[in-house]
Amino acid sequence: MKILNRWCAVWGLVMAGLFMLPQAGAQVAAKDASQLAATSQHRHQRPQLAIGAAIAPDGHLWVVGLNALAQLFVQSTPLGGALQWSEARILNTGADPIAADGESRPKIVFGPQGWAVISYTMPLAKPYTGFIRMLRSSDGGQTFSAPFTVHQDRQEITHRFDSVAFDAQGVLHTLWVDKRDQPPKGSAQKYAGAAIYRNESKDGGMTFGPDTKLADHSCECCRIGLARNPQGQLQATWRHVFDSSTRDHAFASVGAPANRITRSTHDDWQINACPHHGPGLALNAGGHPTGYHTVWFGIRKVNGQDQAAVRYARLNTQGEPLTETVRVLPDARAEHADVLADGPNVALVWRSSEGAQTTLKAWLSTDGGQKFTLKTLGQTTGYNDHPRLAQSGDKMVVIWRTHQEIQVHDIVF
Repeated sequence: MKILNRWCAVWGLVMAGLFMLPQAGAQVAAKDASQLAATSQHRHQRPQLAIGAAIAPDGHLWVVGLNALAQLFVQSTPLGGALQWSEARILNTGADPIAADGESRPKIVFGPQGWAVISYTMPLAKPYTGFIRMLRSSDGGQTFSAPFTVHQDRQEITHRFDSVAFDAQGVLHTLWVDKRDQPPKGSAQKYAGAAIYRNESKDGGMTFGPDTKLADHSCECCRIGLARNPQGQLQATWRHVFDSSTRDHAFASVGAPANRITRSTHDDWQINACPHHGPGLALNAGGHPTGYHTVWFGIRKVNGQDQAAVRYARLNTQGEPLTETVRVLPDARAEHADVLADGPNVALVWRSSEGAQTTLKAWLSTDGGQKFTLKTLGQTTGYNDHPRLAQSGDKMVVIWRTHQEIQVHDIVF
């Protein structure tokens, strides 16, 4: 485990220093939170800039993240004109430490009946361990409960890299990376990677069903991508360990029996480590055949040489890749891409950095992913978060937190 995480740390530093191409785009700042984070080294060597974002039913964009004092805050702004950020509101999380870096970030989602929840990973004293914590609201985010632990298992082990979403029926689903199935120390048994566990809440986070395993042998440190199918049920994708050392991606219906998975990428990347670089997933409702859009990072052999790249593909309804649709993003420095779709309109966004300079880019399609147009949306120097897409109906925006501000860009197809 120590070797694995040292490799992950080195990989993160390498990826953070690779990328480029400046050009200014429209941007509006939520400076009171981001400037605090930029000017402090409190608790961390670098500012914790990772945020979650969602568009509420009333059309306001909400963000959740940490300020420089490691306090959890929320802010919101109306969309459709000049952004008018509310004052950052500090939430009561007690003494919880909160992970807000890279693939591990706070998240906010809105459901029916005024329900809203915020989730995060709370690191524990033992390295690489944590609990998934949650705050709930029944008044659309005006007030939130005290934090509580979502899962029933309370061992000091990995419960990390949570993802949350409501399905079309209003059921709240929480998924996370879990290591409860690891064999005892000194055992001759082998268990590659971790597992994906999940639970459900039918009352907006007041009560939860049992912890249920979705799959054995997930990667240990990558985000879980979620999307609804045409019936409104959740589907998931994550980096997975196939054949003990192949790091590709798996796809499954969230309600499926354990290990009922589909292999959704075929890079055949042979590595016994986690790259901290999870996939994205979106419903392909406007394409033929209906299925999903996915984006991921991987290394595969191309003409006998290793090719590291972020790739895009379409999946069929079972999550199997349509091989003729696989393509490399048009940026050798692309990293940490996200994807969303609205009918035939598909948006991919990513950051691309070189040294201290980072550029926000988008790849947009109006025909279900057949053809794309490349756009540059913004730039910054210094520390910055991975860009995240948020959507409400046909309204789509990309949110990008830098050490100076929170940039919000409309996606215009």
